[in-house]
Amino acid sequence: MLFNIISIICIFALICLFAVLIESRRENHMLSVSHYTITDKRIKKSATFAMIADLHNAEFGDKNEELIKEIKKIAPDAVLIAGDVIVGKKDVGSGVAIDLLQKLGSEFPVYISKGNHEMRTSLYTEQYGDIWENLYEQTKDYVQWLINEEMILTSENIRVVGLDMDAAYYRRFRLLKMETDYLVELLPTRHQDAYTILLAHNPDYFSVYAEWGADLVLSGHVHGGMIILPFFGGVISPMVRLFPKYYRGMYEYRNKKMILTGGLGGHTLKFRVNNKPEICVIHLEGE
Repeated sequence: MLFNIISIICIFALICLFAVLIESRRENHMLSVSHYTITDKRIKKSATFAMIADLHNAEFGDKNEELIKEIKKIAPDAVLIAGDVIVGKKDVGSGVAIDLLQKLGSEFPVYISKGNHEMRTSLYTEQYGDIWENLYEQTKDYVQWLINEEMILTSENIRVVGLDMDAAYYRRFRLLKMETDYLVELLPTRHQDAYTILLAHNPDYFSVYAEWGADLVLSGHVHGGMIILPFFGGVISPMVRLFPKYYRGMYEYRNKKMILTGGLGGHTLKFRVNNKPEICVIHLEGE
């Protein structure tokens, strides 16, 4: 009797696992589009941005033609990318990311920050070779890399700042405390009279970004928690934390906002359930 019960449980578990794998494979090739509208009196001219992150060399259609097509439908004033267009593995390369950035940069202004994969391939060249150098050199004439730098959109009165933070802040299992002074020393001087967007790949430090002075934080990194469960949210983050506080959507802290995309691709484990690859459309309007 006990053996029969265990057998039934095992069979049911295998069926569930198979269903998850089938659904994950299906979702990994389906694009979703999410819209957000934010108003602020400092914004002098309305602007629409397409925001993506965590491409990780994923492809939607031949040479990402479906992804590019969706972004063209949005007709954004600029494309904002919150890091991790590549996979930080020595033998993977960066050709898919280079091709996409060149194509997007030929159509729109593109502002991009580093994620942890760009960060580590640029720091540890003995381990990763010339992945970062190839990516940067072949895209710098098409997109604006914001590496602790800013771009000022004068007519809109919007500042776009890109954060490239130390590797220690991507440590797995244990979240390293970040002080606001760290960002003050690292990033350009904050201007209260302009609306500030911060491209910050890791969402875990949202409150610190807000205290520094970001009005809107755009993040990725968590991949939506891979599997999103109703009532529970995303299951696991790349930092190996179960049910992360931030996984996908818009969050608020002291009137500051963060939009966290579920990302486009993945690496290592590429599970996605109830968590389709995402393009975020951000409408910024004056009051």
